[in-house]
Order: sequence, then C-alpha cells, then structure tokens
Amino acid sequence: MNEERKLIVSSSPHIRTPRDTRAIMLDVIIALLPALIMSVVMFGIGPLVVTAVSVISCVVFELAYRKLLKKPGGVGDLSAVVTGMLLAFCMPPTMDNWWLAIIGAFFAIVLVKQLFGGIGKNILNPALAGRAFLLISYAVRMTTWAPARFQHIDAATSATPLASLHSGQLVEGGLNAIFDMLIGNIGGCIGEVSAIALLLGGAWLVYRKVISLRIPVTYVGTVAILTLIFSRGNNHILWMLQNVLSGGLLLGAIFMATDYCTSPVTPNGQLIYGVGCGLLTVLIRYFGSYPEGVSFAILIMNLCAWLIDQHTAPRRFGVVGKKSKKEDAKA
Repeated sequence: MNEERKLIVSSSPHIRTPRDTRAIMLDVIIALLPALIMSVVMFGIGPLVVTAVSVISCVVFELAYRKLLKKPGGVGDLSAVVTGMLLAFCMPPTMDNWWLAIIGAFFAIVLVKQLFGGIGKNILNPALAGRAFLLISYAVRMTTWAPARFQHIDAATSATPLASLHSGQLVEGGLNAIFDMLIGNIGGCIGEVSAIALLLGGAWLVYRKVISLRIPVTYVGTVAILTLIFSRGNNHILWMLQNVLSGGLLLGAIFMATDYCTSPVTPNGQLIYGVGCGLLTVLIRYFGSYPEGVSFAILIMNLCAWLIDQHTAPRRFGVVGKKSKKEDAKA
C-alpha cells in the first residue's frame, strides 16, 4: 500500500486555537459592562460620556498612527476599545472630564502602546500609564469625586473611603459602609465603585479562561493579609475589608495586573508578580502621600515582569545548564 506522506515543517506556534485577540478583547469588554452599568446607575450619564469619549479617542489615535506610518493592522482586534474603557474606569465620573480622556488616550495609545511596536510589545499597561500621566498633570481634577446618587449628603464633592483609610480612620458606618462599597454607593472612579460588579466581570473572565486566578488572588490576598496584620483601625477585620473593597484594588487585580503582555507568563512568576503588586500597594497606601497605590504598584511590577519570567522559567528538557567558572577551572 503506497501512500504518499508529506512532512510539513513550520514555525511555532504548533498548537493553535480558534480564539483570537478579538475574541479575548470582546470577553474583556463584556466583563467591564457590569461596572459601567453600576456607575451610570450611581452617577448618571457622566460615566457613559467619559467612557465613550475615551474609547473613541483611543480608536482614532490608534487608527491614525498606523495609517500615518503605513503600518499593517488596524483597530479590528478591539484592544484600543479595551484600553479606552479601562482608562475611563480610572477617571472621576463627572461629565466635564471628557477632555481629560482625550489627553489620556493620546498618551496611552501613541506614547505607551504604538511607539513600542503596538499590541503585545508595550512594557507598561497603556491605560494605567495614561491614568498615571493624568494624575501627575491634573492632580486636582483627577482626585475630585462626585457623591453617588443615593448618598445622603449635600456636598458637591465627597471623599472616597480610601481617603479616610489613608488618614488612619475607618470609614464611618461599619458594616453599612461595607455594603455601600459592595454595591457602589460611594464616591470614586468610574470603574471602582461597585465591588460586586467587578467580581462578576472577573468571574466571567475566569469562566471564559481569559485570565487565571493566580494574579488576582495573590494580589488581593497579599493586601488582605498585610492590612489585617498591620491594621491601623481598632477593628482589624473591618480595616482589612475596607482596604480590599475600596479604591481600585479589585479593578487593578482583575483587569489591569492580568494584562498578557505586561505580566509574567510562568505560573510561579505570576504568583511572585501578584505578591509584589500587593506589597507595593500597601506600602504606597500606608506611607505615600497619595492614598491609592494600585496604579503605581502595577506599573512598577510591569517593569519587573521580564526579570521574573527569566528567573522562573521551567527547565527545558535536554538543555544542560551553564557550568560555573569553578567547574570550568577544574575541568
């Protein structure tokens, strides 16, 4: 029986999947919708306007950059849409911040993402880098919070729970404050007000196998353990819960720290990365002049991801390690 057989030689990857970048980004967009909906419920139309401007700006800047430099590819992979949503989620929910979204989108897409070669080649998370740039450049606007609709206050602006914690005081209300943080009845950025909405989005990403639990669990777990041990309040459990549920911790741990190209790829490396993010977050929250430390903690660990991967890479079968100088001398 003569049957012609062909040996096909090709470059990696040799294992392929029908899920492409667009499908993954679409899952991320779906996962972000609960938080966006809750923000609109709590703050009105402002979050929707800021998010729309941010997304449109990111898409336009990415398309214009690639067309101008005659680079292949466009915006069909939806990565610019995800960057726009995440950038908006890091901003106050007031409608008059729409122009800040344009500036942040330019910095995130052009300077952080495209100048490094585009998707998969940037060394920093574009949305977080854009947020850090806006925070440094427009500190007052980026830290002026509107109260949620159902808060019983008459002030035009309100402090976030994290601001109270930074001063060493528990948020007033006890368990009622925890409930407000869970549903989003607090002041804060667009995407960090409702812990339940963020957890629902995270559950969707885990179910769809877009992310694993290694980084989010080790990140949040590290913050929880450190704030429980080094509590500044008279109720250690309440202090820990308020630190975990307030600020951008859940948003950062689920959607930012798990970014594929700026986080380690090895399982052990992801655990180290999550612990590092948690440790830096607590250090900045406790000893920094700014009450939130999530953005800068993740950006710092982004720069360490390559080193973590290098030292946690599994040993390849059949590859002999380098001999030390002493062994070479004996030989």
